[in-house]
Amino acid sequence: MTDTKPQIRTIYTIVEETCIDGVKTLEKPTRKAACAVVFKNPYAGQYQEDLSLLYDWSGELGDLLTKKAVAALGIAPEAVQSYGKAAISGMAGEREHCAALMHPALGKPIRANVGGGKALLPSAKKLGAPGTAIDLPLGHKDAAFVRSHFDAMEVRIPDAPMDDELVLIVGVTDSGRPAPRVGGLTVDEIKGEDGLR
Repeated sequence: MTDTKPQIRTIYTIVEETCIDGVKTLEKPTRKAACAVVFKNPYAGQYQEDLSLLYDWSGELGDLLTKKAVAALGIAPEAVQSYGKAAISGMAGEREHCAALMHPALGKPIRANVGGGKALLPSAKKLGAPGTAIDLPLGHKDAAFVRSHFDAMEVRIPDAPMDDELVLIVGVTDSGRPAPRVGGLTVDEIKGEDGLR
């Protein structure tokens, strides 16, 4: 393994803006943004015990992806309400390669670019072929119990991942779901102390 930087093939930025949900026209659209990077998997087709290179890459990539996602919404980092992360490995890789990208080091650069964040980052991972879709889970950045922000955003890259590639995705929102009304902790009630409430 000689590469010290990820070999990036493509970066996608996707914005989903909901103006009508069901029969209700929203006074203010709800918006979600996801940024995905496609890059070569250095461990495709082989078993590697030490995955720390992917930890290192996730810090750099997480910074890039989060900044791009926030910029796509045109808001200040502090105005981000929800966040989430996901990864897809091509068929010559492993789910553990996705885990190595998402869990040890990715949270720090995401939080640094959204004005903090007390709650755990929801995550999803899978193996797949080009065009595989993944539901990027989303939750309020400061309080996991805010039901109005339990959500997801489908992300699919038409030509990725190839067998020897990885896709890493970061998502952010400027709001919760359209017209939420299932109760639970509200945004106004967040204490932001333990990541739950």
